[in-house]
Amino acid sequence: MNLIELHILQSFPVSCLNRDDVGSPKSALFGGTRRARISSQCLKRASRLLAHDLHRGFDGIRSRYLLAPFTDALLQAGLEEELAKAKADELCKLFSKPDSKNPDQVTTAVYLSPSEIANISTAIAAGEETKKAIKNATRNDAADIALFGRMVANDASLNVEGAAMFSHALSTHRTDNEVDFFSAVDDRKVDSEDAGASMIGTLEFNSATYYRYLAINLDLLASPQHLAGLSDDERKDILRTFIRSALVAVPGARKNSMNAGTLPHEVLGIRKPTGQPLQLINAFENPVKAHDNGFAEASLVAMNQHLADIERIWGDQGEKLYLTQTPGGIDAFIHQLLG
Repeated sequence: MNLIELHILQSFPVSCLNRDDVGSPKSALFGGTRRARISSQCLKRASRLLAHDLHRGFDGIRSRYLLAPFTDALLQAGLEEELAKAKADELCKLFSKPDSKNPDQVTTAVYLSPSEIANISTAIAAGEETKKAIKNATRNDAADIALFGRMVANDASLNVEGAAMFSHALSTHRTDNEVDFFSAVDDRKVDSEDAGASMIGTLEFNSATYYRYLAINLDLLASPQHLAGLSDDERKDILRTFIRSALVAVPGARKNSMNAGTLPHEVLGIRKPTGQPLQLINAFENPVKAHDNGFAEASLVAMNQHLADIERIWGDQGEKLYLTQTPGGIDAFIHQLLG
């Protein structure tokens, strides 16, 4: 497996970047200690949205609303309205189950790209059988589907294995959620009225230094089911956007009340021509201590020591590159990482 790995250390201030079902920051036990957690799904969505803004190649759309786009595309391809609606309905049933309460929707969101919808519709209008048209469609405008993957419950042959692998981010140290008490003042109250707040409440938050990991399977990304239709330079352009987005995107939860926008303080990139993905999270199985110097420095020391221990026992883990030690910053770092 030809891999690029990114080991990221990043500190966030007061925030609730990823909430659970009761609105509290997500957490997990690791090494017998409670840690702050940001789920991989949360990190992937933030990365995908930023990449979509930065590059036209990230145009995949996940939605339950399939009927309208397929109908419009079939009409554009030349079908009469009645036949277009019938074929669009047939396509929806192949991708998911119709929603009995909402006829314009299916029951499960499906990841499709604009070119994929257009290719399917053009092929059907030209007389191709519906299932065959779906299987033969290309989606070179959907690097997000190639990187993050797709599952189609109705037909496993349409599944796409994601070429990118994300871990859940965990704090490198013990982290406990705290409670913020807030109140809101009624601006229309006059001085003669009571001085009480018009609303009070509480919100949970935390602050932590996180280790997060992602890997990119370069062989899979270049496979026929993914982005084989693009040139090497075009795939590198996609990867540049993806890596930048994955490094700088911050989940948007409570961004107006607890804006926690920060950048990683260190990124270790590893290029592996063979092997398998390997996290360095066990560097923090024993939680790091701040010792009045913060967690960032102690986390970097622990990560580097753990990597050195791994290489002493298991051998070299690939070509290594540190962001902060790369002249030219992030652009040069990504350029060297891609080779």
